[in-house]
Amino acid sequence: MIEDGPVGVLLREWRRRRKISQLDLAIRADVSPRHISFVETGRTIPSSAMVLRLAEHLSVPLRERNRLLVAAGHAPIYRQRPFDDPDMVRVREALEQFVRAHEPYPALAVDRRWNLVLANDAAGIFLDGVDSALLRPPVNMMRLGLHPRGFASRVTNLGQVRAHLLPRLARQAAQSGDPELHALYEELVSYGSPADHPQPDPAEIALPIHLEYRGTRLCFINAITTFGAAFDITLAEIAVETYLPADTETARFLAAEIDIQAPRHPGPVRPARCGRTGPVPGWPSVGSRGR
Repeated sequence: MIEDGPVGVLLREWRRRRKISQLDLAIRADVSPRHISFVETGRTIPSSAMVLRLAEHLSVPLRERNRLLVAAGHAPIYRQRPFDDPDMVRVREALEQFVRAHEPYPALAVDRRWNLVLANDAAGIFLDGVDSALLRPPVNMMRLGLHPRGFASRVTNLGQVRAHLLPRLARQAAQSGDPELHALYEELVSYGSPADHPQPDPAEIALPIHLEYRGTRLCFINAITTFGAAFDITLAEIAVETYLPADTETARFLAAEIDIQAPRHPGPVRPARCGRTGPVPGWPSVGSRGR
């Protein structure tokens, strides 16, 4: 995360982080290079509209755009509400519906640091044999998937998964400047060097995951959905991970394993059916809907 400072210094740091010259930024934002220079050196204080225009062309995250606005003497415009805030009820219900609609296939929502927000019942297949210490909130899905005591020991193509996820996490940490993401990356790299594994195939549009579950080999294709049009920081930083069957055997197994029941109004959160019984601390399953 870039330290607080004058708006020009912050904008210059974001421009350098994106490896964009003043001239390139000026062309993209349709202003003169001289104006960019004046803003960065503090000779000109940009209007709120100019701050937002430059931030847009620099792909600055919403929470950091608020910091830029404040640094320039303007009011922040992007709201940030806790996920359990009453005003977020409709958002949470929509997310619950989204992940539940993927049953009998696993789906879950994570925040910007890969901490679990909620999951459907089918995602419980990832919990089998996981060290309970990794399920203490906040449950970090990157750590759960790559930690030796997570479900990494059951992933038969772990090298391919690491080669896909670690560069993604490194890019995310670099682009956001978030020190917690940097620390998470350094931790996960320590569990095995990504240089020891083949690079991901650029032709692959989704991450394949091969998982052993109670004597059955399950094959998934992993995809991530984000809400690019969001104007709330919390919502903009949420991503939904879905795991679709990559073969008919996996589809048949999940259809038989997961108990899908008739819809009803959301009740108390309960754990996933697969692989566990009783409360699972930190694992916020939306639950199947009872009869």
